[in-house]
Amino acid sequence: MINEVEIMRRRDLRDVLTFTIDPIDAKDFDDAISFVKNEDGTYQIGVHIADVTHYVLPGDDVDKDAYEKATSVYLVDKVLPMLPENLCNDLCSLRPHEEKLCMSVVFTMTDDACVKKAKICRTVIRSDHRLSYEQAQQILESPSNGMPLSESLLKLNRIAHALRQRRMAEGALDIEQDEVRFTLDEHKHPTDIYFVPSSDANHLIEEFMLLANRTVAEQMAKTGKTMVYRVHDKPDYEKLESVNMFRKKMGDKVPQRMIDLLTVRAMAKAVYSTHNIGHYGLAFDYYTHFTSPIRRYPDMMVHRIVAKYILGERTPALNIDLQEACDHCSDMEQMAQMAERDSVKEMQAIWIHDHLGEEYDGYISNVMEFGLFVTLNNSHCDGLVHIRSIHQGKWLDFDEKNCCLTMGGKPVYTLGESVRVRVLRADAEKRQIDFELVEDTEAEQE
Repeated sequence: MINEVEIMRRRDLRDVLTFTIDPIDAKDFDDAISFVKNEDGTYQIGVHIADVTHYVLPGDDVDKDAYEKATSVYLVDKVLPMLPENLCNDLCSLRPHEEKLCMSVVFTMTDDACVKKAKICRTVIRSDHRLSYEQAQQILESPSNGMPLSESLLKLNRIAHALRQRRMAEGALDIEQDEVRFTLDEHKHPTDIYFVPSSDANHLIEEFMLLANRTVAEQMAKTGKTMVYRVHDKPDYEKLESVNMFRKKMGDKVPQRMIDLLTVRAMAKAVYSTHNIGHYGLAFDYYTHFTSPIRRYPDMMVHRIVAKYILGERTPALNIDLQEACDHCSDMEQMAQMAERDSVKEMQAIWIHDHLGEEYDGYISNVMEFGLFVTLNNSHCDGLVHIRSIHQGKWLDFDEKNCCLTMGGKPVYTLGESVRVRVLRADAEKRQIDFELVEDTEAEQE
């Protein structure tokens, strides 16, 4: 139960239509959206973020532990939370029909997604609905006339589309990778692999979170105070030009996800820094992370900075070097991403070990001197076709510049090319999968 004195200090939005949209298996709901139409035809749209720093003070034991972890880690079969579960899944989580404390950005917006006003404030909310992305998408595709939630989602979706189109027009990159998910049995053994493509419901939440993060960064920049920014440097243009040349050369032969992967490889990594250089990928001059304090420590730092310099509150001193903290959080983020990728690769190896000898269609996702890496279409499993196993192996040469294996100077196997492979081996501990090309084994039999 929230103290009434605390409620009086905040903007009370408990009677405004509010909802969360998260993955179906999520437990920590750290963001919510509210919507109301104003009398002048504009809209009041609130982006509400769990007020973690109300409960976690700088330097206390929970804060120290959160700083060391810097991020939650989402493995295939479990979550390693940054915060204790009583905080991330209970006290701070914006669960439906419960009063919750938030740090919010409340926008006044028009039909064409123009922001007339943006106010950062502390609020108290009560979420009316907890939706999964699938449920929200179903409402968008089959709206119910006269239902406030349905009508609000439709309007928010149109505004989100306008925000997205504007970002793309300003130079933002449009790179999307389907999320790999697993069906696990009672022993946490993978029985199926499937993908979760981005939908309008995903984009709706994404656009309003981006807007909130951008707005906070812009307002903090105006204060001239030290800030934690999320920055993304310009790419290696030689690598990017190589991708463009490869795309023109191969045309429609290469899957779009292959082009996206090559583009990502040419990009610098986004990091945290007190020195703002903008965010190349989003085409934003100012950007930060404000919307996920339950799972990211940089967001907690940003909340504390905002409380002091925008809300003008007397807050406990951070007592940390912000740039040092940014470097630490960037390093821990990279480690978490590596652990998450390894978790996926391990589960893929376990799954495909149950399918030894079976054939699958895929495409060449990398070409090396020692062989071809192939990504399967149906599961995104990556495996190696070693050059020793290729029928023409003794005649093949590696052309690094053109990403292909050649024979007599002519390309034989090229990056992005479709191939059919058979599963030879799978080692979950090493996270390694070996394939052989079906065409080669058939040729040998002939």
